[in-house]
Amino acid sequence: MNDRFINLQNLYSLLEIEPFVLLCSLVLLCWIFYKVFLREANQERHLKLKAHFNRLIRHFLILSALFTTAVLLKRSGGESLSRALPYVALFCLLWGMIVFVKTCGLIILQYLFLGSMKHGVPVLIVNIFSLILSIILALWCAAAIFNIQVAPLLATSAALSVILGLALQDTLGNLFAGISLQVDKAFEIGDWLEVTSGIQKCTGQVKEITWRATVLSGWTSDELITLPNRFLANAQIANFSLSQTPILRGAMFRLPMTIDIRLAKQCLLESIKEVRTVRAWPEPVVLITETSESWIVFKLYYYIDNFGSQTTIGDHVYDAAIRYLRANNISLAGSRMEVIHSPTPA
Repeated sequence: MNDRFINLQNLYSLLEIEPFVLLCSLVLLCWIFYKVFLREANQERHLKLKAHFNRLIRHFLILSALFTTAVLLKRSGGESLSRALPYVALFCLLWGMIVFVKTCGLIILQYLFLGSMKHGVPVLIVNIFSLILSIILALWCAAAIFNIQVAPLLATSAALSVILGLALQDTLGNLFAGISLQVDKAFEIGDWLEVTSGIQKCTGQVKEITWRATVLSGWTSDELITLPNRFLANAQIANFSLSQTPILRGAMFRLPMTIDIRLAKQCLLESIKEVRTVRAWPEPVVLITETSESWIVFKLYYYIDNFGSQTTIGDHVYDAAIRYLRANNISLAGSRMEVIHSPTPA
């Protein structure tokens, strides 16, 4: 390989044992960090981190094989083998940069996990960090290995940047919208959101935040909703997963007018104590919301923490309330229709 196009001296200096040992130490540090500090992460996040580690290990094994081959070729001294050494060294450099970027990205991902142990962090932040680190390494490689003047190249690429910016306008818009949403911390992975834009409304739990879109999981496990980040940035978002704000829900009961109102309220309040998923504070309350000639409508207000379980919790509330009412000889009021018959005039 011609030394005019590639700096073989700088390339071969990277084939020493010290850079390889440092990279091995970085991978080992990443694994120790995972084993020591991330024991409390949930099962789903453990599986994702394990998938990241599996990909990292595969790339590290390829790097180890290339590094071993390059060292053997360098020490062999044969003319035919020495011709293959620059190509093996280039592949070794490429895989070394891949392992370095993935390891650093995984360390950043694990560090961010410490602040969100339950649900984890969006991949968007790690991808942006990996992209910036990859660009820096690519520019360094171009200058140190391929003898390319980086400064004039960056100056002459302004027109190309404008063309790419116009062509990727939507993609870049979604990217920066996703970054702004993460900076504002309007929501995080695991939160239940209600997104409203005009007449469009959807509800789901945040599963992932990518370059282009945010993925929500609907009420059923097989329902995935993909919303572009620009759409989310311009929509009205209601977050139902904030720990300091419990969720208010209600259950309505239509009872006969002849019942004892105090006894009915007492039965409803006592029944909801059996539902453990209902918060004891703020306390549940029963209010009369409607009356008619034949019935009274009571509404039982209660607070919950898990927005995704509101349907199941509501079923338990109705079941316990109806059992308590029946135990106290209180039945639900049925619909009644009166037919008044007027005699036909003679």
